[in-house]
Amino acid sequence: MPTFRYKGYRSDGREASGTVEAESLRNARELLRQQEILPAELLSNAAAPVATNLLQRFRRRIPVTLLALFTRRLATLVAASVPIHEALTALHHQEQHPELRALLGRVRERLAEGAPLARALAEEPQVFRASYVAMVAAGEASGALDRVLQRLADFLERQEELQRKVSGALAYPLLMAVVGSGVMLFLLTFVIPKITGIFADNKAALPFLTVALLTVSSLLRKGWWLLVLLGVGLVYGYQRLARQETFLARRDRWLLKIPVVGGLLQTLALARFARILALMLSSGVPLLRALEISAEAVVNRAYRAVLAEARTIVAEGGTLSGVLHRSLLFPPLLTHLIAVGEQSGTLEASLETAGQSFEREFEATTGRAMALLEPLLVLAMGVAVGLVVMAVLLPIFQLNQLIK
Repeated sequence: MPTFRYKGYRSDGREASGTVEAESLRNARELLRQQEILPAELLSNAAAPVATNLLQRFRRRIPVTLLALFTRRLATLVAASVPIHEALTALHHQEQHPELRALLGRVRERLAEGAPLARALAEEPQVFRASYVAMVAAGEASGALDRVLQRLADFLERQEELQRKVSGALAYPLLMAVVGSGVMLFLLTFVIPKITGIFADNKAALPFLTVALLTVSSLLRKGWWLLVLLGVGLVYGYQRLARQETFLARRDRWLLKIPVVGGLLQTLALARFARILALMLSSGVPLLRALEISAEAVVNRAYRAVLAEARTIVAEGGTLSGVLHRSLLFPPLLTHLIAVGEQSGTLEASLETAGQSFEREFEATTGRAMALLEPLLVLAMGVAVGLVVMAVLLPIFQLNQLIK
């Protein structure tokens, strides 16, 4: 009988993982349902995880805007007392995006088999993350699914808006960097050799700047394959190192120490942590489960380590603010707000306030950084072009001496 590996959580929020023997994937889901386990991942031991990952990687990605729109439409139908299966059927027939339409069809089939909405969504982990599924499960259990879905839609739209602002701010500097690099590459590989080639065979000493420019140009024209091999080797080496958790932990800690960039990453991580934790707590997700999911959403492993310790201490009866206060990664503003929320019983509101504050700080800092980066890029391009011009003109100024 085939064996299936599963990862998920129980009805009380505790994590569950292991294996189950069943004749088919459907039977495995039924056995887990009888054990009151909601699987977030269910794979056959005979299946190749690599092939699964590659298949998911090449699937068409569902935009966050479409996911937020689907969530809001579903919330509207649920609030109107439309049964879940009928609501999914209506949304499936209406959807135009092929990947989302196929996904809704699979979810609808699971609902027809008797699975609750959260369990049906949990089997699409590439689209519905653990935080999404946990909040839907809490909404179903509390009878407030429509309100939970509305909060989810609002959260997804805020995240998409924040990402759009960052992408818009980076678009112009990235375009300038790409265009400037292309222009310099064209000058060094095609233009410079023709202009400075007339000085290369002269016995007189050329200026250092000209010699350096000719060396770089020759390297690009004749040794480009070495540069390509070096680039491929660096990418391959990084991918090998990225499989080691110790390397990833050191990398994440190093990223937080980079001037300007590290501060932005910290602010973004804090905003995401506060927002997601507040959303899950207000939706009825238990605190321990909410902390676990928030740690996964933060991504940075330095924050994950602190939140894992916080989850252990909170489970033993400690306070969240007390644990975070001991870490330099969490500023006093956040820890004080959490402490006030724990004492007054308004932790969700305190976290929401902190999340809004960090998001505004991130947007303001990003705007200032991009405003400073644009003139710096123009200056860098001007300096690079100036060096090329000087390397060409210096031998011309010394032309009389070179002839002699």
